[in-house]
Amino acid sequence: MRTLVIGALVLVAGVRTAAAPDPAFLTQYCVTCHNARTRSGNFVLQGLDPAQPDGKIDTWEKVVRKLRTGMMPPVSAPKPTSQARESFASALEAQLDRVAAVHPDPGTPALHRLNRAEYANAVRDLLAVDVDVSAMLPPDDSAAGFDNNADVLGVSPALIEGYANAAAKVSRLALGDPSIGLDRTTYRVPGDLAQDVHIDGLPLGTRGGIVVHHTFPLDAEYDVEVGAGGGPALGAARGAGPRGGGPPPQDDRYVTLDGERLTLSPRGPTRIKVSAGPHVIGASTIVRTHVLGADSVFNAPVRTPGVSQVTIAGPFNASGPGDTPSRRKVLVCSPQPDEIRCARTILNTLASRAYRRPVAVTGADMDTLVDFYRQGREHGTFESGLQRAVARVLVDPQFLFRFERDPASLAPGAAFRLTDIELASRLSFFLWSSIPDEALMADARKGTLHTPAVLGPQVKRMLADPRADALVTNFAGQWLLLRELKNIRPDSPAWDGNLRQSFERETAMLFRAVIQEDRSVIDLLDADFTFVDERLARHYGIPDVHGSRMRRIALAADDPRRGLLGQGSILTATSAANRTSPVTRGKWVLENVLGAPPPQPPPGVETNLEKDAAQVKVTSLRQRMELHRANPVCASCHQLMDPIGFSLENFDNTGKWRALDGRAPIDATGSLVDGTKLNGPATLRQALLAKSDVFAGVFADRLLTYAVGRAMRPQDMPAVRAITRTAARDRYRFSSFVMAIVSSAPFQMKTKAE
Repeated sequence: MRTLVIGALVLVAGVRTAAAPDPAFLTQYCVTCHNARTRSGNFVLQGLDPAQPDGKIDTWEKVVRKLRTGMMPPVSAPKPTSQARESFASALEAQLDRVAAVHPDPGTPALHRLNRAEYANAVRDLLAVDVDVSAMLPPDDSAAGFDNNADVLGVSPALIEGYANAAAKVSRLALGDPSIGLDRTTYRVPGDLAQDVHIDGLPLGTRGGIVVHHTFPLDAEYDVEVGAGGGPALGAARGAGPRGGGPPPQDDRYVTLDGERLTLSPRGPTRIKVSAGPHVIGASTIVRTHVLGADSVFNAPVRTPGVSQVTIAGPFNASGPGDTPSRRKVLVCSPQPDEIRCARTILNTLASRAYRRPVAVTGADMDTLVDFYRQGREHGTFESGLQRAVARVLVDPQFLFRFERDPASLAPGAAFRLTDIELASRLSFFLWSSIPDEALMADARKGTLHTPAVLGPQVKRMLADPRADALVTNFAGQWLLLRELKNIRPDSPAWDGNLRQSFERETAMLFRAVIQEDRSVIDLLDADFTFVDERLARHYGIPDVHGSRMRRIALAADDPRRGLLGQGSILTATSAANRTSPVTRGKWVLENVLGAPPPQPPPGVETNLEKDAAQVKVTSLRQRMELHRANPVCASCHQLMDPIGFSLENFDNTGKWRALDGRAPIDATGSLVDGTKLNGPATLRQALLAKSDVFAGVFADRLLTYAVGRAMRPQDMPAVRAITRTAARDRYRFSSFVMAIVSSAPFQMKTKAE
C-alpha cells in the first residue's frame, strides 16, 4: 500500500513538460569531439538519442552538468548561444525527470550507525548528560564530504569497546553513582591562543583564559587547580612589542564557578564544595597595566598574563547524588511502594525514546532491560539496578543504529515510503543530529507526520529550536571547512589561535543568520553584512571595532569581504601553509559553488612551486604557476581551476588583503570556465551571482546528501532539480530547501535492497 503514495511526493512534483531535446545541438557542438573515433575525455555521445535517456542516465546527467556550468563546449570550440544552450539543457532535464517519475529510485542507504556527534547529542537529549565522547570513541570516517555517510560508518572492535566504556560512564553520571571512583580531568588552553586579550565569555577586565563546562558526578568536594603559562602575547605574535615576563602571581588569577569568584590557594589545588550536575568554571587573569607617564617618557612593558589549563579532581567526601537534570529526566516515578513497577515505567520510557519507536510494556525488549535491572539490584540499590539497565540501553543496536525495515511483501528493487516512525527519526537526525522529541513522535505515532499539514509546522518548529544549531556545527562545519581550521598552521606573523577562533565564529554566525532569519542561501555569496570582533576587524582592516564580542557590521556593495569568498576561514583553509593556493581555491569554487569538480591530477605530477629558491625571490606565485601550466599534462586541469583562484590573489594565505606578492604586484585577472572575464574578488562574486541558480542547485545537492546520509547519484538529480525549483519559488530561502528536501522521494522513500 505504501508504494501508492509515490505520486504525492516531490519525485513527481515539478516534472516539466517540454519539447524533446534537439539532436542537431549534439551534432553541431558535442559529437565533433565526443564520437567513437576521437573519444575526447573517454566520453562518447555519438549514436545516443537525448529524447530517450533511459539506460544512459549517468551519461546524460553529466551532459547537463557540463552545459549548466559552461564547461562544455570548451572555450576553444564553437559555442552555442546562451538561449540555445539553455533550451537544450532544459529539454534534456525534462526528459530525465520524466524517466525518474516513471521509474522511481529513491536509493537504498546502508544501515546507519550514529556518528560521534549524533551519539553525544542523543545521550544529551535522552539523559540530560553532556559528555565529550571524543576521548571514548574513535573518529568517524567521512565520504561525499560528511561524516554521517552511512556507507563509511562501519563497526570495529575498538568502536564496540568504546561504546561499552561510554555507556558505563554515562549511566554513572546520569544517576550519580555513589561508588564512582576518583577522576581527574584536565582542560587545556590551546598553545597558540594569545593570553593578553579578553576572551569572550569571561568577566570584563580579565585577559586570556578558558571557559570550562564540567559535569560533577556527586554532591562532594573537588580539587580545582589552574595552571599558569598560556600562549603568546598578542604583540609578540605579531612582532609588535616585547613579551612580558613569567606567569602571573596568584592574586592575579580570576577563577569563577557559575559566575561567582573562587579564592584559590597560593600553592597547589584548591578544594571546593560543588553540587552534582553541570557547572561552568572560568579561569583567567587580571590585567595590571602601566600607563604612559605624564610626560609620556616611560611606558613599562605589560606583563603577559596566562592560563595554561584547568584541572578538576574528585569527588572527595561525597554526600549524595544530588538533584541533577539527568536524575530528574530518568527518575520519573518513585520506587515506593513497588520497585519493579517503577523500574519498568522508567525503562519503558527510556527505551521508547532511545530506540525511536514505541516499545511494548511487555515483550523481549523490556524483558532484557528488566533482567539487567534485576542483576544490578541484587548487588546494590534500586538506582544501581537502573544504572545497569541504562548502560544496556546505550549499547543496544536499536539505539546505536537507525533501522529502516523493508516490507517483507515487497519485491526487491521496488520503491516504498518509510513509516512515519522512521520518517521522524530521519527528520530529527537531519535537523538536530539527534533523536526525535515527544512532540515529533506523537505525530509519528498517529501516522500523520508525512502529511503536509503536519510536516510543515513540525519543520518550522524544529528549525526554531536551539538544537537546529547542529546544522551549523555539523553541516556547515564540514561543507565550509570550519572543522579543518583546527589543523591549520599558516606560516604568518599575523596568525594565532585567537584569529582562528574569530574566523570560525564569523562563518558560523553568517550561516546561523541564514537559518534563523530564513534568508536566501544566495546571501552566502553576497551577504551585505558579516560578524567581527576586534581581532578579526584589525586583520581585515576594519576600523572602530573594539572588544572580544562578535558583532554584526554592514558591508558596502563593493566590499571584498561580502560573502563566503571574502572570509578568512575559507581563504585560509584553501591556502598552503606558506602561500596562497589558486589551485585549491579554484577547485573549491568549482566543487562547492558551480558543482563542477575538476578531474583528479595524474600520478607523479610535480607540485612544488618553491623548489627553486632563486626563482621564488624574483617571481610571483602566478608566474611560477604559468610555467607549471606549460606542461600539457597539467594544463587541461589547471586551466579550469587556476583562473578562478587568481581572482582571489589579493587575499594572502590568512585572508589578509594585499597589493603585492613578494615584490611583484598582484595580478588578479582570470576567467570562469565559460570564459567570463574576472579581475579581482568583486568580479568573481558578480559572475557567480549571475549563476545563482547553479549555486542553489549545488546547495540542494549538498544539503540532501547530508540529510539522507549518502552520496548523490545521477538517479537523484531529478529530485535535486525539483528541490531547487521549489526553493526558487520562495527566493531560495533556507526553510524552502529544508521543506522541499523532507518532502522529497529520497528523504521519504527507500528502494528495497536486491
